[in-house]
Amino acid sequence: MQNKTTAIQITEGRRENSMKKRMANALLKARSILTSKSGDQMTGWLIVVLIVVVVGAVFMTLYQDSISTIWNSIVTKITSLLN
Repeated sequence: MQNKTTAIQITEGRRENSMKKRMANALLKARSILTSKSGDQMTGWLIVVLIVVVVGAVFMTLYQDSISTIWNSIVTKITSLLN
C-alpha cells in the first residue's frame, strides 16, 4: 500500500512540476517573441496579409457578376435621385 501511495505522490509531483515548467517555458517564449526584433512578427503579419488578399481575390472571382449587378443598381439609383 505504501508503494502505491508513494507512486501516486511521485506521479502527482511530476505532473505538477511538468505543468509549472510548461507554463514557465511558454511565458519565456512569449516574452522572447514579443521583445525580439528578429522579424518573426513581421513574417506573421505578412502571412496574414497574404491570406486576406488571396481570400479576397477568390471571393471577387466567384461573385464578380453579383457584385457588378449590385454596384450598377446602386449607381443607377444614385443617378436617378440626382436627376
